[in-house]
Amino acid sequence: MSALAHEAPCDPGLDEVLWQAWKAMDLPEGYRAEIIEGSIEVSPTGRRRHGVLTNRLRWLLEAHLRDTGLRVFQDVNVIRGRKVCVPDLFVGPEDLDEIPDEEGLGVDATRVALVAEVVSPGTDAHRRDHIRKQRWYAQAGVPVYLVIDDFDDFDDQGTVTVFSGPDPERATYATKTTVAYGTPVVVPDGPAKGLEITETLTRP
Repeated sequence: MSALAHEAPCDPGLDEVLWQAWKAMDLPEGYRAEIIEGSIEVSPTGRRRHGVLTNRLRWLLEAHLRDTGLRVFQDVNVIRGRKVCVPDLFVGPEDLDEIPDEEGLGVDATRVALVAEVVSPGTDAHRRDHIRKQRWYAQAGVPVYLVIDDFDDFDDQGTVTVFSGPDPERATYATKTTVAYGTPVVVPDGPAKGLEITETLTRP
């Protein structure tokens, strides 16, 4: 759900108001707040299936990144200016103190190597992860964005989407590859280059 919605997402004064409001929020356990395109969006943590997919992807990434000096993280604020996302997973240096944001509230989005989201049920969750967060991560220059979507109506199956080649000025990615569950897809760039996502991850 959206706690605060606004018409002028690029207003620097509004950015500061939202930032201060976000910092002052005291949410009940099980909720998180993000600043995306001129609004504070509050959403619950995922269901069991969400956790299953998130952890399968985490284990896959951790095995691929072994001995690289990079690690996979959850439940950490990723910050760009006065805007905040909390991805389901992201890849960064082993010591996150190497990439702090200015106020020490999270990590600098421009230093994050890969982000991943597992889509929750509902139209708004779909639009948030596929559209609004895609623009957010592209603007931050995150090299690779992965989306695992159990609920995408694509040949009556879920989908895996890999975005790569961020264009911060246009808030988009140069390459988008979407496959139905059961069709392997390979991460083309970044620290997880060559990682193959298969039905082993997306199986029921």
